[in-house]
Amino acid sequence: MITRRKLLQSTAATGLGLAAGGLAAPAIAQGAKIKLGYVSPQSGPLAAFSEADTYILENFAASEAGANFEVIIKDSQSNPNRAADVAGELIVDDEVDLMLVASTPETTNPVAATCEAEEMPCISTVAPWQPWFIGQQGNPGDPSSWEPFYYAFHFFWGLEDVIAVFTAMWNQLDTNKQVGGLFPNDGDGNAWGDPNVGFPPVLSELGYTLTDPGRYQNLTDDFSAQINAFRQANVEIVTGVPIPPDFTTFWSQAKQQGFTPKAASIGKAILFPQAVEALGNAGNNLSSEVWWSPTHPFSSSLTGESSAELAQGYSAATSRQWTQPIGFVHALFEMAANVMGRVDDAGDGDAVAEAIAATQLDSIVGRIAFDGAGLPPFAAQNVAKTPLVGGQWRLLDNGSYDLVIVDNSSAPEIPTAGVMEEIS
Repeated sequence: MITRRKLLQSTAATGLGLAAGGLAAPAIAQGAKIKLGYVSPQSGPLAAFSEADTYILENFAASEAGANFEVIIKDSQSNPNRAADVAGELIVDDEVDLMLVASTPETTNPVAATCEAEEMPCISTVAPWQPWFIGQQGNPGDPSSWEPFYYAFHFFWGLEDVIAVFTAMWNQLDTNKQVGGLFPNDGDGNAWGDPNVGFPPVLSELGYTLTDPGRYQNLTDDFSAQINAFRQANVEIVTGVPIPPDFTTFWSQAKQQGFTPKAASIGKAILFPQAVEALGNAGNNLSSEVWWSPTHPFSSSLTGESSAELAQGYSAATSRQWTQPIGFVHALFEMAANVMGRVDDAGDGDAVAEAIAATQLDSIVGRIAFDGAGLPPFAAQNVAKTPLVGGQWRLLDNGSYDLVIVDNSSAPEIPTAGVMEEIS
């Protein structure tokens, strides 16, 4: 089959080598810029993930390495079908050399799948690796059928990491180990609630009892069934991976109905300060996974900035509080510059894919290397794991919230700043 990638490879393409001061002149087509496609949910219910995109992209363009790239940006509109469509446009119409994509399986998976089919090298992040890898398989329920990818690569943490972080936080409290699960009918929810690879088997092994009322549709406006199920089971811990507006609805209704667990460790929905602030005082001591923060002891390979400096720069430029995706989207562009600095021909998709696979990069989110560390063999070729810790939102006197790291048992190099506290 003649794919768009093969067609492009048969024509003149640009290439770059990495020089001491940055990217050298292209080996072919002097002066041509490498084209990067970037897809993220800039509108719709997942838009909070992309709040910092403009700042990161402007900083990349202003960097020495970034001057050698043209970045073509597409909005997935928080819609998987739209994500696949714009990925196709970037490959066919814009003829990009490398695809970058961020934020939730509803964005990463359709883009990565499109790239794999079109033999377009792709780097993705900000989705746990299980829903990313398993969700793209032809038969997700049959592990014996799972196959690695040749062009799609991903860096982030996995469900095993978030389970370890959440349970370590819960173990700091005195609870009855009754857990209620909020798992939506989407890529994340189906993975987190999966009876084989998700939360259920691990929680059971650790002595927790999970009450799972079943999958619900995103943008649900009534969580009474879930709240009633949790109350009947005497749930003292709530976990799950709802989208931001759904957790706001759930938590508000839980408070109205008199349900207040001792802990609520929620993925995805409360990653962002504005989502917690929308809850008023009721957001105090909600807990979440923390993948990146200003106190992470890592620096950018692009700019030399520390995590603290990157966060401070964003806040100074936007008057907004830092958010976790800042580090990972920045790292995507670190990856692009690093990878394209190691190939002679940017239009050679096979060479670019090989360069991605050979990456050993110390980035703003930690070391990125596709060396199989901490991964089962079936995912080792395509996934690089990054560290994860746990944090709690603490209400400040001015009504804003501060995310305090309270567990680093899985990544002791990242400092804590407090201990887990009960919700009151």
